[in-house]
Amino acid sequence: MTHPAFNPRRARWPMLLAALILAACSRTTAPLQALEPGDQAACALDGMLLRDFPGAKAQVRYADSQTDYFCDVMELLGAMLAPEQRRAVSGYYVQDMGKADWQNPQGNWIAAREAFYVVGSSAQGSMGPTIVPFAAQADAEALVQKSGGKVLRFEQITTAMLNRSADSMHDNGMGH
Repeated sequence: MTHPAFNPRRARWPMLLAALILAACSRTTAPLQALEPGDQAACALDGMLLRDFPGAKAQVRYADSQTDYFCDVMELLGAMLAPEQRRAVSGYYVQDMGKADWQNPQGNWIAAREAFYVVGSSAQGSMGPTIVPFAAQADAEALVQKSGGKVLRFEQITTAMLNRSADSMHDNGMGH
């Protein structure tokens, strides 16, 4: 038997209110999907046209629906690893080079944080030596067998790796 002062109907309100507050606080909006760049899409860092360069492209979709494109995955990875990133981001995307054509990559966008990356291969992107993204680990391992390097996840990539790749690019007189 319940206590006469206990009202089960009244007792549910604080719990229901708490549940509603938690649900509202934990609600997340779905990330904006990748956009296919148009023919005149330019790299956010240097203004070069994406279509003029081979290799995987990248993009960042901001919470305000704006999009920045990059003509090389290394540029996006550098932006993702930069501590000074202050703009609200909805999603980071790279192209799955297990499906996209290297010389003229289109479509096949995947979440950058979920990709498998081949670092240190002989693959050449818009800036010379590049890091190559894949949706499937088997595709990444196939590139390693063909062109060297090693397969890493996003969490394993460091700014030092990006700097080494950029240094080798400049040492060889390559770049935009």
